[in-house]
Amino acid sequence: MTILDRIIEHKKGEVIAAKQLQPEAVLQQLPGFTRPTFSLKQFLLDETRTGIIAEFKRQSPSKGIINATADVVAVTGAYTNHGASCLSVLTDQHFFGGSNADLQQARVNPIPILRKDFIIDEYQLLEAKAIGADVILLIAACLSPERVNELALYAKSLQLEVLLEIHQEEELQHICDATEIVGVNNRDLKTFTVDINRSIELGKKIPADKIKIAESGIHDVETICTFKNAGFKGFLIGENFMKQPDPTIAFAEFVQKLKRSFSGED
Repeated sequence: MTILDRIIEHKKGEVIAAKQLQPEAVLQQLPGFTRPTFSLKQFLLDETRTGIIAEFKRQSPSKGIINATADVVAVTGAYTNHGASCLSVLTDQHFFGGSNADLQQARVNPIPILRKDFIIDEYQLLEAKAIGADVILLIAACLSPERVNELALYAKSLQLEVLLEIHQEEELQHICDATEIVGVNNRDLKTFTVDINRSIELGKKIPADKIKIAESGIHDVETICTFKNAGFKGFLIGENFMKQPDPTIAFAEFVQKLKRSFSGED
């Protein structure tokens, strides 16, 4: 059984428990459910922004504890103030040390928030809407093409945007009309190995009308420039900032270097 298999198996039990604790009718009554959402698509197409989807992640199955003491409001606030196009907040508790509360606290920021989790059920989309998310992640590796389409259409009915994540060439078939944003994860979720060239290779085969995002393993400005030249509009970065003694300073310095690179100063 792969790491992804174990995560999904555990997630099934979590969803069953969550439905009992907070039925769908209760979620729909929460204040966040009627909040107007921000558009990730618009933020990524805004050339004045960095395109960075900055992640708040406490731990992972492959790295263990990354940053157990970081304050979600302070870190996501710095991400926002220094030019992130979107926040990615891990809400999986068992494997990544996240929580719905982390996303709810990050909601004070006026930019899109991606709920980073393993979505397998429509209930999780209602939950995402209720806790203040603007975008949900659908991972091709753990969903059929038909299931991706069903969940994506339901998300859109809730005014949530969808980031479809792929890693293998055969997962290109998961792309559908309802998935306007497609991310290529350079990390294989079954083995957690990273190959930066994965985005470049698969990016060439993603339909031209889709917005492309490169995910994982991005540690320097040069890699972002490579992806940008290959037509990518977004760059999901998490561990690179979170593993630093102060993620807020690390992000600010990274963005300054990125802006100098974009302007031709470096």
